[in-house]
Amino acid sequence: MPIDWSDLAAALALYLVIEGVLPFVNPRGMKRAMATFSAMPEGQLRVAGLLAMVAGLLLLWFVRS
Repeated sequence: MPIDWSDLAAALALYLVIEGVLPFVNPRGMKRAMATFSAMPEGQLRVAGLLAMVAGLLLLWFVRS
């Protein structure tokens, strides 16, 4: 199955929109969240990142199947 580059570009564009919502709507809250993340141990950040990736893959699998 060939890669559909337009789907990849659409996914990246949607990611950028979603990432921009919180700083646009609540910049002070975003700063607090970044300060909290900065204080977290790297191991906890890695686990949070892994859980986010797994959740994203499961959601993608559910939506595409």
